[in-house]
Amino acid sequence: MAYTVPPGLEYLTQLDQVLVHQVHEVFELLSGCEMNNKYVLKNTLGQQFLFAKEDTDCLTRQCCGPLRGFEMALMDNQEQEVLHLSRPLSCDSCCCACCLQSIEISSPPGTVLGSVHQEWSICTPLAGKFTVRNTSDDVVLKIQGPACPVSCGNDINFKIFTGDDSAQIGLITKQWRGFCAEAFTDADNFGITFPMDLEVRTKALLIGATFLIDFMYFERKQN
Repeated sequence: MAYTVPPGLEYLTQLDQVLVHQVHEVFELLSGCEMNNKYVLKNTLGQQFLFAKEDTDCLTRQCCGPLRGFEMALMDNQEQEVLHLSRPLSCDSCCCACCLQSIEISSPPGTVLGSVHQEWSICTPLAGKFTVRNTSDDVVLKIQGPACPVSCGNDINFKIFTGDDSAQIGLITKQWRGFCAEAFTDADNFGITFPMDLEVRTKALLIGATFLIDFMYFERKQN
């Protein structure tokens, strides 16, 4: 069935992998003051095709830490916003099913493509379980992370499954950067793999899921 590719996301039709690299902030490293996160999105050849920047105020970043709600614009190389992420502020409790995280993805900005929602399980309340939903709130994909998303020397994989759990179709991988980098900065690197023929809108939702996973599990609380 034919579908319309959101304007500005045509390049995603050619990709089966996206690399997401967080930009190191020297001032944040030296001062401990949380800055707006910035990321570059690249293809497998290392060519940048999108740039992402968080938009939150200083008080929110310092007081709410990785739980903070945010708006994030993803811009192409011509500095045109082609994708927008919106994460509401939500409290965090692994024992309460109502305290769950989510993110909404729009493209073009103002036109919602869908959302990603954390799912709670009585067996594994800390595990990274998410549903990827379209505008009708139908589950199109599921994401399953490890029971404990902590690593020492290895990549951390979040597996992407079809909505009915019948097959694994991809991965969101938090890439290990080395002991020094992991110890002194929270500027993380991710790889997203998916089928080449996956709908562009769904690929965009997986990009949004990657940012939610980064903030939930790998963004450090500042001391």
